[in-house]
Amino acid sequence: MSALAGLTIVEIAGRPAGEYTGKLLADFGAEVIKVEPPEGSPTRQMGPFKNGVSALFEFFNTNKKSVVLDLENKADCVTLDRLLARANGLIDDHDEVWGKSHGLTSGEVATAHPHLVHLAVTPFGQGAPAEWQKAEPINVINASGWAYHSPSETPDDKPPLKGPGRFLADYEAGVDSALALLASLHRQRQTGKGQFIDISADEVLLNRIDCVLDRMLAGEAEPGLERTAYDMGGPMTAFACKDGHVYLFMTTQVHWLELRALMGDPDWAKEFRDDWLEFDCTPENVRKFRTGFRPWIAKQVKIPITEAAQKAGVAMVSINTAAELPRNEQFIARGFFQEVEHPAFGKVAYPTVPYKLSKTPVRITSPAPALGADSGAVVDE
Repeated sequence: MSALAGLTIVEIAGRPAGEYTGKLLADFGAEVIKVEPPEGSPTRQMGPFKNGVSALFEFFNTNKKSVVLDLENKADCVTLDRLLARANGLIDDHDEVWGKSHGLTSGEVATAHPHLVHLAVTPFGQGAPAEWQKAEPINVINASGWAYHSPSETPDDKPPLKGPGRFLADYEAGVDSALALLASLHRQRQTGKGQFIDISADEVLLNRIDCVLDRMLAGEAEPGLERTAYDMGGPMTAFACKDGHVYLFMTTQVHWLELRALMGDPDWAKEFRDDWLEFDCTPENVRKFRTGFRPWIAKQVKIPITEAAQKAGVAMVSINTAAELPRNEQFIARGFFQEVEHPAFGKVAYPTVPYKLSKTPVRITSPAPALGADSGAVVDE
């Protein structure tokens, strides 16, 4: 039996954060009924596309059921109410203005279905100004401070950065949403009572605040206009190698001495004092290091050299492309990717989750549903 078998979740979300929340539950066996408008979820129109189908939507909606309801229509709102009456939870991503116009505010849902766990995940949480509710992930990641320095070393005249990934804010918010929802469902099982959960994606990212932003908030580093203001000052960056790229992270004397030995102790490296990373890490030395290191690393093959570096205690990692990930030996050994036959894509390797449950592992049993594929069966139950 799947870990969440027996739970029924209704999802009226149409943004990546809400859909990812539902995916995490569906892939562990919960029945997730995705309620879509007649034109389909907005994510069905988000790229990348293959054969006219959104790969993004297909990833976010594995193992779900699709029901088409026009929530501008009173009869369809009655149908949604019937679904909520037998559900354990509701995943939402709308603000109070939308909820009020559709009879789905937190108060109205709690009055009609006091047993229900109602979760709303929005960019800045309930109560934010109306114009903030239309924010995109790039707005959220910049508002949280993350995009200011991640990735670093980008010229100030470049556009704002999204940070590591187009939907970082949505994925992080989805993880916290799923955790909070499951915690509340545990309470529901004990008491029979529901509650409303208000998730702010911006606050989720602030919760993940890193050492660089900590230093700024603690007063150890002065905020500045340069996007590199909060770099750690070392030579850490991506370097081209023979078959791709590697990322090198160095901050200590041990790192430097081991890397120097790995390179065969070249003459250019002897110009640096042993503790230069700790006491002489000037911009000029960083430039000199990169100038000397680039020709050497350009001749190396990324997997063997990064394995050798790691065994020597040097933090060097290969930068994998999306095509390389399913072939990674560690991912294969852990069964991180699961193959599923897709009607438009053929056989697809889906990424799963970074944790393994010995008795109730994640299983992707079906691709994302066609629009309204389950309307009759689910509504008639």
